[in-house]
Amino acid sequence: MNWFTRVRNSIGWLPKRTTEKDLWIKCRSCQEMIFAQEYEDNAFVCPRCGHHGRIGAEERLRQLFDEGFELLPQPEVRQDPLKFKDSKKYTDRIKQARANNPEERPNGDAFLAGSGAIEGHAAVIGVQDFTFMGGSMGMAVGTAFCAGAERALARKCAYVVVTAAGGARMQEGILSLMQMPKATVMTRRLREAGLPYIVVLTDPTTGGVTASYAMLGDIHIAEPGALIGFAGQRVIQDTIREQLPEGFQRAEYLYKHGMVDMVVHRHDLKSTLANVLDYLRPRAAA
Repeated sequence: MNWFTRVRNSIGWLPKRTTEKDLWIKCRSCQEMIFAQEYEDNAFVCPRCGHHGRIGAEERLRQLFDEGFELLPQPEVRQDPLKFKDSKKYTDRIKQARANNPEERPNGDAFLAGSGAIEGHAAVIGVQDFTFMGGSMGMAVGTAFCAGAERALARKCAYVVVTAAGGARMQEGILSLMQMPKATVMTRRLREAGLPYIVVLTDPTTGGVTASYAMLGDIHIAEPGALIGFAGQRVIQDTIREQLPEGFQRAEYLYKHGMVDMVVHRHDLKSTLANVLDYLRPRAAA
């Protein structure tokens, strides 16, 4: 509910009014109010300051794929292998995350993969969804990542992964950390098959995801302003006891220091991926 609706509904003598979704949103960067439809039409990029907002997995696949792509089935994994409970049960957190998902994937998790084409180039795309428990990497994410890689191997095409994660999923403990070598093995299989593995780093990409498949691509593309790193800035500063430079762990800083290959605006991302795939096509066919 936006601020105008909240103020209006707080006036007792006026009838309350609700809408299906907010008509206005506030940009997280410049704090300007933006017409929601304008924001959506602009690929969820602020038309005032260019801030790239976070988007869900389904929307990301629609933006990158040509029409007619196929969603890969969600893998079946054990829901709560450690019977974990903090302030609430892990199973309850999963149910809540699924209920909050606008697309209501009944058995979904934080990673969704699809198979199709990018401007005519065959590709499999896997996307992490930060709206699902912070895109955290658990058994379901690791298994879905590997399933996407298996489909790319079967189709003999590129595998594009769009990352957005807060790191490993603490509720799954060591089983979550084991997804790092598991995914790493799949990236090696893609390389041995001569198939491109391209990573698109979006805001935020941190923790165990950064320490594994997010930084193992043949090409690394980042969205403007994306936070990319392993440990948090406060942890690093407290450890080395030095002030970090301005823009540290942001996409532009990493590009300047050789950690990513290019920083690409969301409007140009699909065409850039198509150009990269076209350039790597001889290698993929070898």
